[in-house]
Amino acid sequence: MQRLKAALLGGALALAVAAPALAQSAADLGKTLTPFGATKAGSADGTIPEWTGGITKPPAGYKPGQHHVDPFADDKVLFTITAQNMGQYEAKLTEGQKALLKTYPQTYKINVYPTRRSASAPQRIYDATIANASRAKLVGGGNGVEGALEGVPFPIPTEGVQAVWNHILRWRGVNVQRQVGQANPQADGSYTMITINEKVKYLYNQPQGNPGSNTSLFFLQEVIAPARLAGEILLVHDTINQVAEARNAWTYNPGQRRVRRAPNVAYDNPGTAADGLRTSDQLDMYNGSPDRYNWKLVGKKEMYVPYNAYKLHSNQLKYDDIVKPKHINQDLARYELHRVWVVEGELKPGTSHIYAKRRFYIDEDSWQILASDQYDARGQMWRVGESHGINYYDVPVYTSTLDAIYDLQSGRYTAIGFDNQEPMYKFDQELTAADFSPDSLRRAGVR
Repeated sequence: MQRLKAALLGGALALAVAAPALAQSAADLGKTLTPFGATKAGSADGTIPEWTGGITKPPAGYKPGQHHVDPFADDKVLFTITAQNMGQYEAKLTEGQKALLKTYPQTYKINVYPTRRSASAPQRIYDATIANASRAKLVGGGNGVEGALEGVPFPIPTEGVQAVWNHILRWRGVNVQRQVGQANPQADGSYTMITINEKVKYLYNQPQGNPGSNTSLFFLQEVIAPARLAGEILLVHDTINQVAEARNAWTYNPGQRRVRRAPNVAYDNPGTAADGLRTSDQLDMYNGSPDRYNWKLVGKKEMYVPYNAYKLHSNQLKYDDIVKPKHINQDLARYELHRVWVVEGELKPGTSHIYAKRRFYIDEDSWQILASDQYDARGQMWRVGESHGINYYDVPVYTSTLDAIYDLQSGRYTAIGFDNQEPMYKFDQELTAADFSPDSLRRAGVR
């Protein structure tokens, strides 16, 4: 316990960043602040540019339905951070990045590119976010949100749990379908690609939101391949206040040909087909109820984080190009200097989770968690998360194209979102509540 306390204190000291600017108000949104509450101006040295709306239209050469053209293909690497020179840059590195550099000094590196503030969203989401700033409130001791519709609930956060809710309820589209790969490489890099089809209906983000309802989204996930796993299906009806009303989940097992309730699909239970390398609440970097942690809003800081991963998203790549031993191919990963909200969660006394402490680095422009640190009960770094995102400018929405969770203690990792050889995401699906009923699960299982 003493080691954990020392780690927490050391982490707090290392993250000596500015406290939230409490003088900011809803009146600043869309003016000195972006509609999402980010600092509109660039950094003093010009490294971080001013936000001018992000990408507002597709670049030349893009056709709807195809893989996304890289709007920054001509950008060159400014410099590379390695285990040998990390001391020059450590003030702007996450604790997880430092651990990765030290653990894999010969192969893990961070290629830093010019900063491009590409994140954007539809005008209705901006309007709703500005309105939420004066109407949204925490309820149930921070375990729920009331009064918010469609947009980010707390664009000017004053508490850590508000920033966590901003990630959970951020703009990700309304009706979304994707087919992606998940890989859990062995220490030598060998892997079997697991193909997963997902459908999501974001009720909270639909026009006019979902007023009066505690349900935030419907989620359906089916394993397509390999044959030994094919046919496993997970259905989730996610709630906002999961203490008042627990997440509802069902699974279909093709061997038993039965639909069963799955109350354990939450918190630190193992993630789907992830070989025990991530927890259920690490899908999308963090999901579900925040009730097991005391969340602290440490402040905002400039950091080197994954961003604009169009190269990693390219359909010119094969999966073998990306999947390597210990970590993904860092030659394909792009990092930029961005301002992020730093939020720390410490496990509440009397509750349980395999992670005693978590730290999130949340993008000020999109509220996407870009990186995460997970500590064990001894206060030691255990797992490190990196979310490589792009602006899906056909929507527009800034969200992940590949998430990786690195287990430093086993020397392995899991990554989900491989779409290089898959059909492109569909953000315009016609999905109804009936598509996410337990009966639909049965029908899908007997196709």
